Amino acid sequence: MTLRTTSSCGLRPPDGCSFPCDYLEGLNLRSKRPRRHVTTRHRHARPEVTALDQCWSMDFVADNLFNGHRVRALTIVDNFSRECLALEVGQGLRGDDVVAVMDRLKHSLGRIPQRLQTDNGSEFISKSMDRWAYENRVTMDCSRPGKPTDNAFIESFNGSLRDECLNVHGFLSLEDAQEKIEQWRQEYNHFRPHSSLNNLTPAEFARSHQKGPDL
Repeated sequence: MTLRTTSSCGLRPPDGCSFPCDYLEGLNLRSKRPRRHVTTRHRHARPEVTALDQCWSMDFVADNLFNGHRVRALTIVDNFSRECLALEVGQGLRGDDVVAVMDRLKHSLGRIPQRLQTDNGSEFISKSMDRWAYENRVTMDCSRPGKPTDNAFIESFNGSLRDECLNVHGFLSLEDAQEKIEQWRQEYNHFRPHSSLNNLTPAEFARSHQKGPDL
């Protein structure tokens, strides 16, 4: 008999059980996964987002090039300002690529989120991503399997990306896709006022809420 232990984005062990659960002790399991870092928030009511970098959301969107080859875009958005912080387009993006983008944002913007909402995709629950979250004290907030409404904000953003960019343009190459999708990101951030942001663009709203240097 083989039992699966809980993962960082899986189920909470029964009350009173350690990790791995006490009731697994003594069973002859053929293999045991090493303990993962505890950086995951279990499903509870989410707190209201009231400042920059309290919560980011990220997801993947897929499309095809003109030659039929598949491309994917990693979308990362600040839930408070609605600003799209990154739209990384590539082929075969993996957990290490997600970590590289997060490190790039950390060093270029000087920002990391307190909480990061994702689905349970393998890129987001990979060992490299788990380690990055642990080392940067970021809580991974994984949606429940089959429940896209748990990450409704990024799903709505991805819908806009698809309707306004992916379904409008044909991409001749990976470089063409990267250029056109980045142009859309710049337009979305800098030239698209939102009524929910006091009719400011996401970039303007983010600047108005950035903390100044300590005096």
